[in-house]
Amino acid sequence: MKIEYSKKAVKYVNSVDKLAKKRLREAIEKIPFGDIKKLQGIENGYRLRVGNLRVLFSIEDDTIYIDNIIPRGQAYKRM
Repeated sequence: MKIEYSKKAVKYVNSVDKLAKKRLREAIEKIPFGDIKKLQGIENGYRLRVGNLRVLFSIEDDTIYIDNIIPRGQAYKRM
């Protein structure tokens, strides 16, 4: 599968330390597996839990589109 990142996701990844970048990269590369749940009310919307972070993404055809990466407390307020 092909992975595309939004500008918000790239900005967040660039702002975290090396350890967090490594954990995020490894979790995103293994996306069919891991702690993934479908988001209610959002078509093709999913979330991946990586520690205290949430990776919000959608799957269209053979492409995984990473929309945003945000801390847990803020992830569900924006929906």
